[in-house]
Amino acid sequence: MNGDSWGQVREELLKSIGKNNFAAWIEPLRLTGLQDGIARIETPTRFMRDWVSRNFSEQIRRHFESAGERVERVEFVVSSAASARPAGSGAPQPVQAADNASDASNRRAASDADLPGAPLDPRLTFETFVVGKPNELAHAAARRVAEGGPVSFNPLFLYGGVGLGKTHLMHAIANEMSVRRPEARVLYLSAEQFMYRFVQALRERQIMDFKEMFRSVDVLMVDDVQFIAGKDSTQEEFFHTFNALVDQGKQIVISADRAPGEIKDLEERIKSRLQWGLVVDLHPTDYELRLGILQQKVESHRAQYPDLSIAPGVLEFLAQRITTNVRVLEGALTRLFAFATLVGREITLEMAQDCLADILRASDRKITVEDIQRKVAEHYGIRLSDLVGPKRSRTIARPRQVAMYLAKTLTTRSLPDIGRRFGGRDHTTILHGIRKVEELIASDSQLAEDVDLLRRLLDR
Repeated sequence: MNGDSWGQVREELLKSIGKNNFAAWIEPLRLTGLQDGIARIETPTRFMRDWVSRNFSEQIRRHFESAGERVERVEFVVSSAASARPAGSGAPQPVQAADNASDASNRRAASDADLPGAPLDPRLTFETFVVGKPNELAHAAARRVAEGGPVSFNPLFLYGGVGLGKTHLMHAIANEMSVRRPEARVLYLSAEQFMYRFVQALRERQIMDFKEMFRSVDVLMVDDVQFIAGKDSTQEEFFHTFNALVDQGKQIVISADRAPGEIKDLEERIKSRLQWGLVVDLHPTDYELRLGILQQKVESHRAQYPDLSIAPGVLEFLAQRITTNVRVLEGALTRLFAFATLVGREITLEMAQDCLADILRASDRKITVEDIQRKVAEHYGIRLSDLVGPKRSRTIARPRQVAMYLAKTLTTRSLPDIGRRFGGRDHTTILHGIRKVEELIASDSQLAEDVDLLRRLLDR
């Protein structure tokens, strides 16, 4: 075996792929054999074996030839220590063994229990998801992914405020896939869990095991991806994980509280990758959708509360009055169920008003920045994402300033807090917008009328 030629190969690879790639993928390799036209190279993990074989095999073969060695094939094997982990393993296995279907299936079954995912809620399925106009596109896209057939968009990016159904759809996809494709490795977790696992792997010097685990899944689902914004090392690893899975044709599903381009401190290259596929906004619920959700929840609780009676108009009253988010709405109905069962009475409108007095008061008095943004966007006929986004055209900038002004005068939020809700803008930008509207109200009658009308609509 010629160690000099392997040294030359490594030098050429360092020049061609760069220091970082060399340190990650080539440095750990060890040449163990060079005869009969075959270069035998040992890797520390199966994942590294498959990755290096797929991405660097031909380069390595050519560099051997340039170094004067006759190499027709490069064969990668896992080191004895790594291959000895499963019971009964013997000598290192060549890369061709990884393509054996039954072996891959056995490895998947054995390792699924080790996937560091969050537990799935079996109640969150497509059957229990109420579809309405605000969420119909998100529902259809999630269904398409869950069916497991060809998907023209990758990743699927779902975004919206609290309680609009993002997490429900994520769980529904994973639950549906467990039925349709039980052999698939589906990993669902929060961005916070991804970061925790990454930091843990760094601390315990098991980063290659981390890479192997996350790059071996068939479907990766990450909830609340905005959490990794500003965390440079985690973003770097997420970026490489994302690219590796897309290169392998694996599906990715991401959720966040805002569109990719509006997540402050998220690297531009990650924003770009997240916008490769289908980006879907889950809009705030409307009256019809809220009523449908309440009706579905009543039906699902019939078995638990067989004697429960609800007077006409109660569900309509709740759908009209509680508009903050679905979780508050469902929580109110659950409280009514419990109270009516304890006292043995029908749920009437009067009972709902007494039992839910605190929730109803909060709904009445609390105008949120998000409420203002939605109402202003609707009034001016512009997209909510444009209102809080980076566009600066007059048709967007003036409504944005009106929304900033109303946010300051109708809520108790501070200027920095309002700025965060307008795409991460600086508080001085918010202050400028407020002062501009104050000036225009005195001189522009049309704008003064707009502001007055919006105030009345929001105070209803």
